[in-house]
Amino acid sequence: MLSDDVKRYVAMQRGFGLKFKGPGRILQQFARYAEEHGDQYVLTQRVFDWCRCASSPTQASTFFNAIRRLCIFLHAEDTRHELLPVGAFGPSQLPRPTPHLLDSHHVRAIMEAALELSPKDSISPHTYHHLFGLLAATGLRISEALALKCSDLDEDGLVIRSGKFGKSRLLPIHPTTRRALDRYLAIRDKFVAHDDDLFVVTTGRSPDQSTVCRVFVLLARELGLRPPSPMRGLRLHDLRHTFAVRSLESCVHDRHVVANHMLALSTYLGHVNVTSTYWYLEATPVLMNQIAEASEHLFWGETS
Repeated sequence: MLSDDVKRYVAMQRGFGLKFKGPGRILQQFARYAEEHGDQYVLTQRVFDWCRCASSPTQASTFFNAIRRLCIFLHAEDTRHELLPVGAFGPSQLPRPTPHLLDSHHVRAIMEAALELSPKDSISPHTYHHLFGLLAATGLRISEALALKCSDLDEDGLVIRSGKFGKSRLLPIHPTTRRALDRYLAIRDKFVAHDDDLFVVTTGRSPDQSTVCRVFVLLARELGLRPPSPMRGLRLHDLRHTFAVRSLESCVHDRHVVANHMLALSTYLGHVNVTSTYWYLEATPVLMNQIAEASEHLFWGETS
């Protein structure tokens, strides 16, 4: 049955260290749809019919490309699984959203606004205040921050145990960040007795990721930093973008120094590949200027 094939494929991907939650869910939904129509193998027309039911072109592309990768795997075992054409519903790699960079006073405004969240006499306002501050100060992924336990904070920094692809790393933090976390822990102890989650809300557990993103967008709109719905704008992940770009901007404007700094930044951010870090150069006008000047010197045969 297709559902069994999907289980094998998902198990293989997770064996490689991938969480594979989104693609796994898509493939399970498609397998149920195909089996309801009596299919034992992946058929091109059935895939097209299912993807056309998606709520948007972007979602259709995501569905199609997830199934296409499954087809390649299954076709190698049994050619009765049909291979799907490349790019039938759009490119497999969607462009990254344009990053929105914040100034320090914007971050402070968001943190201060978080303290006004209700219920004011609970731990929640303090949690969002310090959570947003930590994301801005370290460039952590929100999933990594919400997975932190109190025991992950030690004298050397933060131990990140739930990084991308299951990787762990030690994250050194600035003394001011450490003092802010110590203040939060003192407040937290007044509200929460036993749970080990570092960042907690009124439930005594850490908030879910979608809720944190929603709260951030709400505060950004209240402060005029993001246009009203349905227009897109500043996102929670932009705190990570801002950290990376400001870090590069503060580096000595020398290409060799930047190259070394890039490797350190890649490790600090938990990137699997340094090419993910180089993407931030596109959002760093000062460094892009220097790259353009070096390219001109090279083009005209001068020494860069």
